[in-house]
Amino acid sequence: MGSMHTGLESHPERFDELGRFYADRAKGGTGLVMTGGFAPNFAGRMKNEPGTFERADQVAAHRKIVEPVHRAGGRILLQILHAGRYGYHPAIVAPSPIKSPINRDVPAELTPAQIEETIRNYATTASLAVEAGYDGVEIMGSEGYLISEFLASRTNHRSDEWGGSLDNRARFPLNVVRAVRAAIGDAVISYRISALELVEGGLTQDETIWLAKHIEQAGADCLSTGIGWHEAPIPTIAGPVPHAAFVESTRALKEAVSIPVTASNRINLPQDAARIIAEGSADLVSMARPLLADAEFVNKVARGRPDLINVCIACNQACLDHYFTDQVITCLVNPRAAREQEFSDETASAPKRVAVVGAGVAGIAAALEAARRGHHVTLFEGASEIGGQFTLAANIPGKEDYGLALKNYRSQLAECGVEIKTGRAVDTEALKRDNFDEIIISTGVTPRAFDIPGANDPRVVDYVSILDGTVTAGERVVIVGGGGIGHDVALFLALDTKGRRPTRDEFFARWGINGPVRVHPARRTITMVKRSEGPFGRTLGKSTGWILRQELKDMKVRQIAGARYLKIDDQGLHIALPDRNEVLPADTIVVCAGQESDRRIGDAIDASGQSVHVIGGARLAGELDAKRAIYEGAILGNRI
Repeated sequence: MGSMHTGLESHPERFDELGRFYADRAKGGTGLVMTGGFAPNFAGRMKNEPGTFERADQVAAHRKIVEPVHRAGGRILLQILHAGRYGYHPAIVAPSPIKSPINRDVPAELTPAQIEETIRNYATTASLAVEAGYDGVEIMGSEGYLISEFLASRTNHRSDEWGGSLDNRARFPLNVVRAVRAAIGDAVISYRISALELVEGGLTQDETIWLAKHIEQAGADCLSTGIGWHEAPIPTIAGPVPHAAFVESTRALKEAVSIPVTASNRINLPQDAARIIAEGSADLVSMARPLLADAEFVNKVARGRPDLINVCIACNQACLDHYFTDQVITCLVNPRAAREQEFSDETASAPKRVAVVGAGVAGIAAALEAARRGHHVTLFEGASEIGGQFTLAANIPGKEDYGLALKNYRSQLAECGVEIKTGRAVDTEALKRDNFDEIIISTGVTPRAFDIPGANDPRVVDYVSILDGTVTAGERVVIVGGGGIGHDVALFLALDTKGRRPTRDEFFARWGINGPVRVHPARRTITMVKRSEGPFGRTLGKSTGWILRQELKDMKVRQIAGARYLKIDDQGLHIALPDRNEVLPADTIVVCAGQESDRRIGDAIDASGQSVHVIGGARLAGELDAKRAIYEGAILGNRI
């Protein structure tokens, strides 16, 4: 399990939760766990809060993390991470006083004495980690943090022995590895190295290979590869990135050293991991978010049931976006993650007959949790297939993994014995006659109608009709609404690839990796329009929204804010802006202007006096929120 920040690293009073979280992955078959990063000193913290491991009085708290993992049969390394100029607090430091484009503060330049002290701090943290029982440490040397900043001419403008030539710039990481080795004897040292920097002024591949060889000589036992700096304007782990896109860079390092090399980044399927090892591209495979999505990932593969894996969809909504907004991470498709104490694994004392009406993701989550506790569950769905809004999302470029997740949900439901009835409307009278003990309404949402003169024009369609292929849009499209659905529809219509993932070569060309940027030309002329003032995309995910905004910008999708909708006629959509009126010509007008809860069945059953629970979009429409819907379904299904 690769390192990822959970938001618990700064809360030693909650290290028992962190220990359980990691131990569950070890029980699930994961051989080696990397913790989230701990700073070796005060200046190296990620945020303006605790998060260091630098004192002997911290050892006891860390044993709450280590011991559960060892009891579960796993091994665990503590990652030592000095944030450098990426820290979000007033005390940040760096090799040179150069502000990061993703941080507001200019770092203080480290003095030679401070550099030497920082090297000793790494060694102290490593020694304390071994004392606490960790099997070793991982030195974070990639992705733009302090060690990267020393190595890159982009961020190291020093003229002393710590800057200038690559030999001098590499002095800091090599001395760190040597100091850590001296401090911890034969305990494991993993060094996380940037296999591909993706920033101007970063290391070239030849320089990275040179560094890898010297890191091995300095005493590292293995290399773990990272891809890109956090400030790189190129996606590296989000949904639009093809699976295992960067493994060739890892292979180049493996061929240069004799110690084991670990591949990472967008490896979320067991067949990809197996192929990487079989082809000799790496010795180990690191997964972080996929093991957040399914603690039992490895065991399911080991028993020949990879179809039961809860697939990571690379949405980042509950992991990275939570961390960046000062929340403890969890997982959209696995709300148990880092909330293990909220759920029970015990068989229910009295099995019930449970009806779940609506097989979107909220209903699926409720059905799975209830069935796993021993209840007899029937899942009703009016459409021919389960999945609801996930079925639509799977057609959007960058969200193809939603379809893989649904495929495996079907296997999980079958494994749990859930009876599925699809393709016909639910008979509320039959529900009453069948005397279900509990009825869960998860009927989701319906698109809100467009209520202006001319809205009944045949050119006006809802987003569902576009995404499910019922309607093929014309050449000139106006999208009404600037939320997440409007952005997804714009990308869907601009690229017109419907569920086809880009190849590695297409992705590299699109983002200018190893060559010039080649933007996909939009297949249609698209205009997005919304009522509210301000820029588009403010509600998109913090760690992924920039990608979608950049795609639409590069494809010249026009965006108009602060509009009042007047009417639709043969000329198109008439809008009023603060300084003028305008007509937007359109062959197709797609309405993405919100949703309404579909509670018709729930209201009918509720009136009969039966026990009814309403979850997901049926309870609260708003902007579609799969994270909330799945959590509501899972927690209710587990507690019934």
